[in-house]
Amino acid sequence: MNVYIEAFSIFFKIGAFTIGGGYAMVPLIEEEIVVKRDWISKEDFIDLLAISQSAPGILAVNISIFIGYRLRGIRGSIITALGTILPSFLIILAIALFFHNFKENTFVERIFKGIRPAVVALIAAPTFSMAKSAKINRYNIWIPIVSALLIWLLGFSPIWIIIAAGIGGYLFGCFRHSKN
Repeated sequence: MNVYIEAFSIFFKIGAFTIGGGYAMVPLIEEEIVVKRDWISKEDFIDLLAISQSAPGILAVNISIFIGYRLRGIRGSIITALGTILPSFLIILAIALFFHNFKENTFVERIFKGIRPAVVALIAAPTFSMAKSAKINRYNIWIPIVSALLIWLLGFSPIWIIIAAGIGGYLFGCFRHSKN
């Protein structure tokens, strides 16, 4: 199968059947791209995910663009971005056209209430997977915990956390290099 068609269909399928946004898509993208097809290594995927989170815009679109670019350059990034965006666009268009017909439907309301806990699990799963891949251990576990608490409890901007972590990582690397 043509790589462009295969990549488009993978991202279209994930975009169409994943509820919960970019973080809920991460384990599915990883399974398809890293595990099943071995198009990108686990380490590269984690790096692309970190860049995608740091870049402005929607995480799912960002990661699809970076993966597409890694696979086939600009054309690949356009194909994977379209595959990610098109299902949401079509679904939102359909909802906008027919929303007034089912907005008060208790059946639909109950479905969405039931989906919410599953979305939380879909967001939590890649967090643990990324922690394992990033080699989080008992010596550095404090970094993500403190970062999360600063964002959640004190309202720090994630941008400042990313900048501080980058500077800290650079300084730590310089320290280790000078020690050796």
